[in-house]
Amino acid sequence: MSNGVDTSRRRFLTASTSVVGGVGMAAAAVPFVASWLPSARAKAIGAPIELDIAKMEPGQRIVAQWRGQPVWVMRRSEQSLGELNALTGELRDPDSAEDQQPSYARNEYRSIKPEIVVLIGLCTHLGCSPTFVPEDAPGSLGEGWKGGFFCPCHGSKFDLAGRVYKGVPAPLNLLVPPYRYVNDTTIIVGEDQGAA
Repeated sequence: MSNGVDTSRRRFLTASTSVVGGVGMAAAAVPFVASWLPSARAKAIGAPIELDIAKMEPGQRIVAQWRGQPVWVMRRSEQSLGELNALTGELRDPDSAEDQQPSYARNEYRSIKPEIVVLIGLCTHLGCSPTFVPEDAPGSLGEGWKGGFFCPCHGSKFDLAGRVYKGVPAPLNLLVPPYRYVNDTTIIVGEDQGAA
């Protein structure tokens, strides 16, 4: 005999209480777990950013923000890669002897993969943001211009690897930030290639 205890009602109340408690715990856990993710402010200060480059066409550039600075990611065409060596005599630091890039980007392309370049988009003269000027732009920057970046503030010019031309106010090549590939279509800016 059950002494007047309704066991089916007891099971229902126990199950209902368990479900409500579980939902409450999940609702409390969501903001707690979300607090572990970097805030927008932390990302602006320097947390790494992830960029998808899957749909980039040759000549296309993505502009993002990292540490309050513009970051340019550009896919260079085969033609523009072939023309980089032709500019060596016109550049102030063609071999990137100055420490303006991580060791894995210390090459003629100033990048991990030749076709993708990642640069901080600030002129090394006074910190203005240069403009991208393609090779075939009307009124381009003179005969022999192969495309690159032009700082309208004081006339500094950089090639498509971010290397500075001779005879302009900018003293150094554009900076290459630390970055790494997660896979063939995703870059993380703010973490070195050796980081996992």
